[in-house]
Amino acid sequence: MSAIEYVEKVLADVKACSPGQDEFYQAAEEVLHSLVPLLEKEPKYEENGILERIVIPERSMIFRVSWVDDAGKVQTNFGYRIQFNSAIGPYKGGLRYHPSVNLGIIKFLGFEQIFKNSLTGLQIGGGKGGSNFDPKGKSNNEVMRFCQAFMTELYRHIGETKDIPAGDIGVGAREIGYLYGQFKKITGSFEGVLTGKGLNWGGSLTRTEATGYGSVYFAQNILKKNGLDIKGMRCAVSGSGNVATYTIQKLKEVGAIPVTCSDSRGMIYHEKGIDVTTLKAVKEVGRQSLEAYAELHEDAVYTPVHSYPEDRNAVWDVPCDIAFPSATQNELNLEDAKALHKHGCKLVNEGANMPSTLEAVEYMQSNGILFGPAKAANAGGVAVSQLEMSQNASMERWSFEEVDEKLHKIMKNIFDAAYNTSVEFGKEGNLVMGANIAGFRKVADSMIDEGAI
Repeated sequence: MSAIEYVEKVLADVKACSPGQDEFYQAAEEVLHSLVPLLEKEPKYEENGILERIVIPERSMIFRVSWVDDAGKVQTNFGYRIQFNSAIGPYKGGLRYHPSVNLGIIKFLGFEQIFKNSLTGLQIGGGKGGSNFDPKGKSNNEVMRFCQAFMTELYRHIGETKDIPAGDIGVGAREIGYLYGQFKKITGSFEGVLTGKGLNWGGSLTRTEATGYGSVYFAQNILKKNGLDIKGMRCAVSGSGNVATYTIQKLKEVGAIPVTCSDSRGMIYHEKGIDVTTLKAVKEVGRQSLEAYAELHEDAVYTPVHSYPEDRNAVWDVPCDIAFPSATQNELNLEDAKALHKHGCKLVNEGANMPSTLEAVEYMQSNGILFGPAKAANAGGVAVSQLEMSQNASMERWSFEEVDEKLHKIMKNIFDAAYNTSVEFGKEGNLVMGANIAGFRKVADSMIDEGAI
């Protein structure tokens, strides 16, 4: 059969076997369709059944997490860990705590992680996990008890040469600390089994900043290739978590003007530029709504979510040169892409995982908007997680400058790999295709070398 027939057959099987997992199907469709030129050139991937194998996780765990709230009542949540592919190294990928988490979300994140991790050039496989637990509105003690209950099941599936989780949405330094403490208590072992650890107990400098900083570094590579400079450019950033905050911080450091941020309740437009100190005080320290930011800056405009159409994001109606979707999946749709194009946006650089719909990506690519896909643009976080693993293994501590320099090089290498692959297959500048083929080829070749397992 032809390459496209092979792809469609595998996608049909995925859809039949994964009903209701729309995000996973979307991720698989984007990757597999972009592989058609490679499959036409290299029949060995079909001959070895690589697509059929790579879309199925090596192992999937679903477990019950029961914990006691402050009122003494037992609460129960779902827990997940998907160990998707270990062809090039131990499973590596974050844990997400959010009410939207389900099996399809975790599978899409784990599938994307395979190719993202491959692109870093580091020896790490793909995995993901999490729970539908919502840390918002919970006391520190409730979060601690949940994390301890979650790790009481998870610990048996992870290890420093087997599976090394990290943080994601809803899992920050606080949660990683509670998870690590429980792992250490259960196993009696002090090992680098989680990344994003505190600096006093095995963490790495620059890890907190890595995804946001790396996203900006990747954008700079795209702009440079197209004869543009980020300095002075107005940037619309969505989100106000770790990725968005440090994207905003790095944008200001390189002379750009980040003018927006957002959360689940609304968005801030600050024409003269988002104040990072205030943003951190409101979100990282106070864990408050962004409405509190507007109360501290009279010239900042707050737009609540309920005042905007349900299928739109107010962030993307702000005129900008660069858009950094850095909140969550599918937050930028076709209408948002049209609004960005109307206002002259030059580049959309994805900081979150799969934040743009397939229709939005197609529109942007067809209308001359430069595009940095998530699996390349937001790989800085997992790259520095692996650098944390390296420091743990060697019992060393690298300086902030050393890690940041390595991050710079990794993001440049990721861009070069994606761009050069796009040239190789006759689609110069199509970084979606370039990143997918470059990431896939390394993993697929390793799977062939290791046999039918």
